[in-house]
Amino acid sequence: MHLGQEQTGDRERDITGNRQASWAFADAFVAEDDALIRARSRSHAAGLRPVSPGTGAALRLLAAASDAKSVVEIGTGTGVSGIHLLRGMRPDGVLTTVDSEPDRQQLAREAYREAGFAGNRSRFIPGRALDVLPRLTDGGYDLVFCDGDRLEYLDYLDESLRLLRPGGLVCFEGAFAQGRALDAAHQDTESLRLRELMRAVRDSPRLAPVLLPTDDGLLCAVRRR
Repeated sequence: MHLGQEQTGDRERDITGNRQASWAFADAFVAEDDALIRARSRSHAAGLRPVSPGTGAALRLLAAASDAKSVVEIGTGTGVSGIHLLRGMRPDGVLTTVDSEPDRQQLAREAYREAGFAGNRSRFIPGRALDVLPRLTDGGYDLVFCDGDRLEYLDYLDESLRLLRPGGLVCFEGAFAQGRALDAAHQDTESLRLRELMRAVRDSPRLAPVLLPTDDGLLCAVRRR
């Protein structure tokens, strides 16, 4: 190997290392309190992968920036993302959270209570998302956060466009699929569906999109007025 090639390789490793350090710093920039730490611990104990602190902070910011009063969450988990969303929403806002596992919702209910939220700040609906979403009000929501079955994300997008008010936000967690969706060599069904979702969001004239590189990728879009 020539000296120039060695120097190029060193620079690439430095850039990669700096980028990873920057991502790690950004992810830990907003500290989580005891309520979130306990909810995160319950999530790991249940074998779930909660949103990262950086993704949670992004959700809180988006909820606050949109002055969200009514939010739908697909995938309750143990309450990590819900706490972040509730902290960004208006004080009178209500989070409607949907999950097919009632036991998880009970853990989330406990997490919200520990975080200091009154019971009327959240509405828990057990069931499969695609059975529940059609029953929700057209144009009645400021933000829809999707963290459910990745294979159903395109269907969630269709439902979200109906549920959101003009100017409302839709967000999809896990758009990178731990890097698989970004590599054309991966042809598994989930990666293919996520690529299709990213194209649909990016190319839709009804949406103003952004793909945030938080943790496993947070795909967001505003429904145009």
